[in-house]
Amino acid sequence: MNDYIQRAQVIEQRQVVDAWQRIESWLHQHAPATLAKLRPGASEAEIAALQQTLGVRLPEGLKALWRQHSGFLPDPLASFMLGQGALMDFDAVLSVYRQKMLLQRREDELNRQRGGGDEFTMWRAAWIPFCSFGVDCLSGLCLDVESGRLWYWSEYAERTVRFESLTAYLEEMADVLEVPSLATDDKPGLVNGVLVWGPPRNAAERALWEPISE
Repeated sequence: MNDYIQRAQVIEQRQVVDAWQRIESWLHQHAPATLAKLRPGASEAEIAALQQTLGVRLPEGLKALWRQHSGFLPDPLASFMLGQGALMDFDAVLSVYRQKMLLQRREDELNRQRGGGDEFTMWRAAWIPFCSFGVDCLSGLCLDVESGRLWYWSEYAERTVRFESLTAYLEEMADVLEVPSLATDDKPGLVNGVLVWGPPRNAAERALWEPISE
């Protein structure tokens, strides 16, 4: 590994940790109930085991995030990440990755049977899911380990780039929490002390939702 790559990895780790510490500081002050539901950070052995099982070299930024917290405990209000996403635990990461790669292999086989020429990318080996929109994991965000970009994915094979990097995603979340007027979509608020982006669509949650003021 040359000095340039090593330096870039160190910077990436620091940026992710710095952004997450801003998020966690905000949660500690405003939404401790959300903070209490975060899983402990993953150990180096757990991260190494996940990397080996996936067969993909994990980027330093994603490993840095998982060292902070490796998912969220089961809870109806787990979707506290920007965009109403829930941090996936390692079991969910593996389950979604394997399912998507299986679908891609089936698509590749069908394409070969058709004589080729109509390749359709449902999933790439370089895409690592880490954030789901809903407990059923039918859509979410994945990190492209080759480009560093965050892609949105869904069960309907929708694929779009949402953020240029994990750092950009976490920094935007931290910015919006600290200055809610920066939000271009959902705004941060609380439901019984839990961070909920809204206003919520559910009427019962909407009645309890308290937007965060600057």
